[in-house]
Amino acid sequence: MSSLQHIKFSPSPFPAAAAGRTLVCLPLHSISNTKTLLPYEIRISCSALGNKFERPYTSVLIVPTGVGASIGGYAGDALPVARTLATVADCVISHPNVLNAAMLYWPIPNVLYVEGYALDRFAEDSWALQTVHQNKVGLVLDAGIEEDLRIRHLQVADATRASLGLPVVEYIVTDTPLQVEMWVDPTCGKSTGRIKRPDSLLRAVRTLINSSQVNAIAVVGRFPDEDIEEMEDYRQGKGIDLLAGVEAVISHLVVKEFQIPCAHAPAMSPLPLSSSLCPRSAAEEIGYTFLPCVLAGLSRAPQYIDTKCGSLVTNCICASDVDSVILPIDSFGGEGALAFARNSRNKPLMIAVEENQTVLSDTPDKLGIEAVKVSNYWEAIGVIAAHKAGVDPKSLRRNGIKNIRSTSSPSYNGYVKYKTMSAT
Repeated sequence: MSSLQHIKFSPSPFPAAAAGRTLVCLPLHSISNTKTLLPYEIRISCSALGNKFERPYTSVLIVPTGVGASIGGYAGDALPVARTLATVADCVISHPNVLNAAMLYWPIPNVLYVEGYALDRFAEDSWALQTVHQNKVGLVLDAGIEEDLRIRHLQVADATRASLGLPVVEYIVTDTPLQVEMWVDPTCGKSTGRIKRPDSLLRAVRTLINSSQVNAIAVVGRFPDEDIEEMEDYRQGKGIDLLAGVEAVISHLVVKEFQIPCAHAPAMSPLPLSSSLCPRSAAEEIGYTFLPCVLAGLSRAPQYIDTKCGSLVTNCICASDVDSVILPIDSFGGEGALAFARNSRNKPLMIAVEENQTVLSDTPDKLGIEAVKVSNYWEAIGVIAAHKAGVDPKSLRRNGIKNIRSTSSPSYNGYVKYKTMSAT
């Protein structure tokens, strides 16, 4: 057309406003004067410029429970790490010890709340994770909980239903007290414990599943008050979480038996007021229960799918989908960490955080695991950003890339078949 005019596409003077806008196409005959066309009226969405052929980047964030981790060993103090990582990775898989903060929690849409036993099975490719919109959550209360304390927990459940809309559908009291015991393992220094009546817990869970078809379980066990004095170091941001080890034992028991999401919250008498409380432990001091974060996490926790039972359903994530795993420097000896490190199908990038130390001594060097060592979680997330971009993280460091070296190939019948080059 002879009347066709050239329209200049100028950058918008409002870059913040331009982000996320779509391309607007206007017929030329509808524009009476191209000089009046504002430069921000025609623009392309930033999201449209992404590579839609890239698969989602998945990262696993692990801080073992009850091992005195410098970061993540207290009351949800690794949650800021998870929040930050979730802005870089497309999907983050973590566990209650990282994401639970007693009365506090933070909804992160692309973070999957996976119980520790299930995370180990996922890492070894025995289970897959199926994302959900909503779980029906059942609540198990220990018969050893006093009436006043039981009412407090039921009020939390009702509050989450009314104020957050969480699907907590029914509760049950165990037919006998669970009798929780906890102690420190003298061989490694981590907290652990047991319940004397595991049969009572399993009966209660089975009843909830059969009567209300719940597919996630929150457990509240009565913890002994006589051990409270031993928690003073923990309240001051030192030592280990004495409660965490047996909490893991309880949730592992339920997940292993029923293969559904489970998390635990301890019931305790209110602790004496402390004026010198460490901020990392403070989340457990601001209410009567530790239950809110558990109910929030379980409400959208992924379901566990046995990979040995045939073809997987849609929306499943497998161990081979994991691109990177972040752990404290001395915590590489767990089942999940070892399984990820030895994955033959798609070995993820293993990242060891030196600043986060525990009572363990399972370093990647000691176990023969290839890992990228970083000083802190700032660096860890930077490494993941580079890895996701397809950039060698070493190239971001001064002198990180050395001269490429040659590798001679073996000869066949006196002839060199080929020669390859590899970078150091």
